[in-house]
Amino acid sequence: MLDQECIEEYNRRIHKVQDYIENHIDQRLSIEELSDAAGFSKYHFSRIFQSIVHESLRYYVNRIRMERSLFLLAHRQDKNITDIAYELGFTDSAIFSRAFKNSFGIGPREYRKEYSKNCKELFLISEYDKGTAKKEKADYQFPVTGKIDLINLEEMQVVYVRHTGTYETLAKEYARLLQRLFMQAGRQNLMAEGQNKVLAIYHDNPEFSDKKQFRTSLCLTVSNHLKPSEGEGLEIMILAGGLYAVGHFEIIPDQYSDAWNYMYQEWITGSGYIPRDSYPFEMYMNVPGPGDKHIVDIYVPIEPISF
Repeated sequence: MLDQECIEEYNRRIHKVQDYIENHIDQRLSIEELSDAAGFSKYHFSRIFQSIVHESLRYYVNRIRMERSLFLLAHRQDKNITDIAYELGFTDSAIFSRAFKNSFGIGPREYRKEYSKNCKELFLISEYDKGTAKKEKADYQFPVTGKIDLINLEEMQVVYVRHTGTYETLAKEYARLLQRLFMQAGRQNLMAEGQNKVLAIYHDNPEFSDKKQFRTSLCLTVSNHLKPSEGEGLEIMILAGGLYAVGHFEIIPDQYSDAWNYMYQEWITGSGYIPRDSYPFEMYMNVPGPGDKHIVDIYVPIEPISF
C-alpha cells in the first residue's frame, strides 16, 4: 500500500469512529468499543487517534459532549439539567454539572440563564459565511425567504469525503473534494442519471464550536440497495431519517448565510417546532453556471415543541 493510501485509510477509520461517537454520545463509550469501531487494537488506538486528530480521545469525547450541552442548554428549554445529563451519557446531573463547570468556568444553570438574557445575535451557519458581521435581529430585514415544507425523510445512504477546518479553508478545497467524490463514486458505478444528489452535512454548530475544528461532509446519495466500498478517500454514512423542515431557496452565493438565518431565526421561532438533536444539511438541486441562481434545499431536523 502506498504512503498516501495508508494516510487515507487511517483518516477513514478515524472519521468512522468520530461518526460513531456522534451517534452514541448518550452512552458510556469504552476504549474497547471505540477501537473496535475504528478497527484498531485498543492498545494502540489512543495514540493513533491523538496523532491524527491532535486531541486525546478522552478530551475529544468530552469536548463533543460539552459542545452538545451548550446547544441543549441554549435552545432546548423543554429539557431540564437532568434530562440533558442523561442524554449526554452522564450518570447524574451532579457529575454533568461538574464537567460543565470544569470546561467553561460556569455551571449549566447559570449558563442557561445568562444565554437567555444576553443572546441577541444571529449566527451564520453555511460554508459560504465569509465572516460577515453579525446583525441584530431587531433591526434586520431578511433579504432571503423561502418556501418551507415539513417532510418525514427516510434514512439515506451516502458516500462522502470530509473536510476538517474553517469554512474559509473548505471553500478553497471545495472543488478538489467534489472532484475526488465523483471520481471515486464513478469508479464504483454508484452514479445513476438523475438519481444522485449532492449534500453538504455540517456536523458542528458554529455557535458553540471552534471554527478550526468544524467537520463538513460532502456527500453523494446512492441507492440503499448498492453496497459501496470504502477506501481511497471515500467513506459511507447512513443519514438519519425523521422529521425535517425543508427550505427551498433560489439564491446567489453570497446569500447562503441569509437563507440559513431565515430558517433558524425567522421561520422556526414561530413554527411550533424546535431543532432536533441531529445535523442539518444542504442539498444542491442544480449545477449553476456563471451568473445563474443556486437552487438549494436546506434540511433542518426538527420535532414539536413541548409546552
